[in-house]
Amino acid sequence: MGAVDVEGTSPMTRESLFRFASITKPVTAAGLLVLVEDGRVGLHDPVGRWLPELAAPVVVRTPGSAVDDVVPAARPITVFDLLTSQAGFGFASDFSLPAVRALGAVQRDGREPRSFPATDVWLAELSRVPLLHHPGESWLYDTCSAVQGALIARASGGTLPEFLAERVFAPLGMTDTGFSVPAADRDRFTSAYRADGAGLRLADGPDGPWSTPPAFPLGSGGLVGTVDDWYAFARMLLAGGELGGRRVLSAESVRLMTTDHTTPAHRAIGALFLEGQGWGMGGSVDIAPVDPWHVPGRYGWVGGTGTSAHVVPSTGTIAILLTQVGADSPVAPGWLEDFWRCAA
Repeated sequence: MGAVDVEGTSPMTRESLFRFASITKPVTAAGLLVLVEDGRVGLHDPVGRWLPELAAPVVVRTPGSAVDDVVPAARPITVFDLLTSQAGFGFASDFSLPAVRALGAVQRDGREPRSFPATDVWLAELSRVPLLHHPGESWLYDTCSAVQGALIARASGGTLPEFLAERVFAPLGMTDTGFSVPAADRDRFTSAYRADGAGLRLADGPDGPWSTPPAFPLGSGGLVGTVDDWYAFARMLLAGGELGGRRVLSAESVRLMTTDHTTPAHRAIGALFLEGQGWGMGGSVDIAPVDPWHVPGRYGWVGGTGTSAHVVPSTGTIAILLTQVGADSPVAPGWLEDFWRCAA
């Protein structure tokens, strides 16, 4: 439906390329679980083995404490903490907390990938920000997925784009998914917009940040791709980890991804983002029919560029919506709720 830009220069097709934004997160989590299955990373290993910058974190004494009022973390951050967004860093519902404000200078807007420095520099910046909670004691948004990408690169001995291309994209036939758009494919790349009082303003055109490889490939939101590429990933999840006879993940890893790992206390801390949902690995998990579109077990997430992707194991449903209008609030806009309602 529609066109690739507001000028209507060409119609939208299934081959059109979109900025996935945070629906990148499930893909990154799957990539890290591939390394776990390979035996190169253990679920309960301290991440400091590969990320020494995060080997000895400190935590603010209370969530409202100043960033220099800290205590040592009660235990190391583990791979499981990263996968479930329980490491202790990330965004809480209260953005006014000193540690959250400090994080904002490091965990920049993922829709602007060029604002991030190289991976090693970013990790050093992150290491200087205290955790908001001790590892395992909270659910916080976004940052853990970016760190997952850095961990994949360090543990694999390569780069995040190379690893995902070889171990996830190639087996699933996700030929158009990556962290940048080659010049030959840029005519398929949609323009991205943000709403303002006057209508829509151009936020990023086809020759913008995604036209060149990023300094820090964002596991939290840096991928671009087509609807059919994410559809292939979704079909793999519904099939227990394989597609077309090619296995990407074990059924147990898919179960870990799509199972809620939060507690009521976790969900209270991240209530602004979760809206009654729980969290698995890389995506939310519906645990109660709070709204008409919530189906217990529905797994997936949304992206700040106007994207949404979910699978419902109990019904075999896949619901993917890729748009070009970004959202500047974690609260879903009405048109997205309409889509979820229709797809339920």
